[in-house]
Amino acid sequence: MVSIEKPQEQALEPLIYDISVAGRIGVNLPNCDVPESELPDGLVRDELNLPEVSELQVVRHFLKLSQLNHAIDKGFYPLGSCTMKYNPKVNEDMARLAGYASLHPSVDDESAQGSLALMYQLQEWLAEISGFEATSLAPAAGAQGEFAGILMIRKYHLERGDTQRTTILVPNSSHGTNPATVSMAGFKALELPSDAKGNVDVEALQKVCDEQGDTIAGMMITVPSTLGLFEEPILEVIDIVHKVGGLMYMDGANMNALMGIVKPGEVGFDVMHYNLHKTFSTPHGGGGPGSGPVGVNDKLKPYLPGPIVDIIEEETDEEPPLYGLVMPEKSIGRLKAFHGNFGMHIRAYAYIRAYGGSGLRDVTRHAVLNANYIRAQLMDTYKVPYPRYCGHEFVLEGHFDDVDDIHALDISKRLMDYGIHPPTNYFPLIVPEALLIEPTETEGKEELDNFIDVMKKIAAEARSNPELLKNAPHVAPTRRLDEKKAAKDLILCCSPALPAAGD
Repeated sequence: MVSIEKPQEQALEPLIYDISVAGRIGVNLPNCDVPESELPDGLVRDELNLPEVSELQVVRHFLKLSQLNHAIDKGFYPLGSCTMKYNPKVNEDMARLAGYASLHPSVDDESAQGSLALMYQLQEWLAEISGFEATSLAPAAGAQGEFAGILMIRKYHLERGDTQRTTILVPNSSHGTNPATVSMAGFKALELPSDAKGNVDVEALQKVCDEQGDTIAGMMITVPSTLGLFEEPILEVIDIVHKVGGLMYMDGANMNALMGIVKPGEVGFDVMHYNLHKTFSTPHGGGGPGSGPVGVNDKLKPYLPGPIVDIIEEETDEEPPLYGLVMPEKSIGRLKAFHGNFGMHIRAYAYIRAYGGSGLRDVTRHAVLNANYIRAQLMDTYKVPYPRYCGHEFVLEGHFDDVDDIHALDISKRLMDYGIHPPTNYFPLIVPEALLIEPTETEGKEELDNFIDVMKKIAAEARSNPELLKNAPHVAPTRRLDEKKAAKDLILCCSPALPAAGD
């Protein structure tokens, strides 16, 4: 473990403008092989005053910029509810195979049989893993998968004439996108409280269903919840909602805690989205790319977003099966152009095929073990609001009763000094000063022990030298910013003036 009690000032790299020399060029373009013509006015702006640097200086500049970002390949990244696990590089190689990467999305089905076969197999595997009847790969992100699921529930009720069903129940421990999805689909979100153990309050649920049963279209619930807890009364919850005619939507973003252990479709859920960029190890972060397929039971299968891949002609002794893109009978329609984020499908396919069924089960077992190991080691140092076995993540409170004015943000900023990415801050909202920690299955015991030691050291620093936390980070390229001002008053410039130390 690194000791950073008295951090040294970090030497600032010279700006690329400072090393500009007239006449240097960063790239040698080939001779023009077409007739030259004048560029339209305004296409090239003289006032840009771009630096004149060599190719080597350009490469070093952008490499140094890339190294300013933290990444899972550089260090521990326990970002709760996001599953920032290691992405095997073989998946990247598979996604870059020319037959996949160079295929145009408008090509006819007969010319894309390999890609369609991969998508079909992935649909089947995802359905098997989750216990559902069918899957659509169309949604391009988890939030879009949510939207698709609720639109299917909406169309299901409308086709039955249940136009009065305008309410979706959402526990206060669900993902933050859930109530937004409900509103976007034209429903009203009704929040349910949690009980003392962090489960959905079954009594509150039963009361709402008794009083408003005929208006309830369904319920969105995250399992495990964003508290990192498996809903102990989940079978009772599903039964209560089904008895009043509602459908059950499971936010599957936390499948890293369930793969190979629990099949949501067999438990009683009607629809669920998967996050391929979380559970199945496709790249995550930086705004994308995401992939949020949806799985459904027989009841909702006709409403799946399309197109989906199906077998058009069965396999024979002489010929392999012929795959094609089809729209389900009562589909809610397309969610985006073409067929989803195909590169993510390839990566997820490679991941599932490499692990196999028993390997996926081990992924879950190790993810849950790692989270519970950290939780147990920190329970005497930090307050864990729900001290019971967690799923693949857990939440603790980032403050101390005997220390004034230390917050979750201070702890997170100090973690950066030790080369650790901060966990999720201030979410879930029902926990004061929440720190949501997810180690994932890919971290070894040495890294977990280092994180535990650092968290205990920071707790000690909060008591002995709280200014270390309040002024952190100390070794980052920039010091702590005014985050509200940074969000509202962006300074976007390729050659900014660097802030003075401590600003």
